[in-house]
Amino acid sequence: MYEYELQRLRTSDLIRRADHERLVREASRARRAARHEAGQDSAEHESHSRRLRRPRSARTA
Repeated sequence: MYEYELQRLRTSDLIRRADHERLVREASRARRAARHEAGQDSAEHESHSRRLRRPRSARTA
């Protein structure tokens, strides 16, 4: 009976951890989506970006 109780505690702990990790992932996705949406709304942000889409010249060997 003692082992059964330990297994139930372990199972409930794993379920709680999984729920917490799921919430963290959802919050991360929501923040990422909000940043992405805010970035698309701001056309000014893209025009002043110093990041190039591809390198200017090919790499030398």
